[in-house]
Amino acid sequence: MAVFQLDKDLWFPDPTLGEEDGLIAVGGDLSVDRLLLAYSNGFFPWYSFRHRKEPWWYCPLQRFVIFPKEIHVSHSMQQFINQNHYTCTINKDFEGVIHGCATAQNRDAEEGAWLGPAIIKAYTELHRQGFAASVEVWEKQADGDRLVGGLYGVNLGSSFFGESMFSLAPNASKQALIHLARMFEILGGRLIDCQFETPHLRSMGGRYIPYKEYIALIRQS
Repeated sequence: MAVFQLDKDLWFPDPTLGEEDGLIAVGGDLSVDRLLLAYSNGFFPWYSFRHRKEPWWYCPLQRFVIFPKEIHVSHSMQQFINQNHYTCTINKDFEGVIHGCATAQNRDAEEGAWLGPAIIKAYTELHRQGFAASVEVWEKQADGDRLVGGLYGVNLGSSFFGESMFSLAPNASKQALIHLARMFEILGGRLIDCQFETPHLRSMGGRYIPYKEYIALIRQS
């Protein structure tokens, strides 16, 4: 097992050579070209922005994903959606969503916070160039709609690589994910990469697939 040092050239090592937790490389940058190369091969940056001066890159060999057609919506959650508490949009307020993901529940004050200024700048540029997308969840209030949840990630072909989600009101992040899965399936989407398992994502249909199957799906798109 090894961790490789990246340089200014655009390359990534063989992910099968990495650490057990998926760490495979450090260094490089967060340019659009490098990020697109990374996601096209299953890599993503994840590091504590207060403690690391350069990106850490991960590529786990067991990938936790949701197939859009397999999204699990509980009876109670479907009832909640049917009550029209919220309205969902796509790409209406990417910057609001990424900042919400960074700061909700004081995440940016946590010791290992990863969604810092460099990540925000890089993914906002990805969005500007058409490679990153957001789902917004709005709650109607007397003074106008308020952003109460959402998610963002990278969209390449028929694959969506989820980065983060947040919720300031009950079920807001769940509704964002359900909206993403349903709309993505309609548009021909085949795979939502969740990066890491959480009980929340597992309850909504997330499951592991091996890297070989995962990368084949990405490359088909």
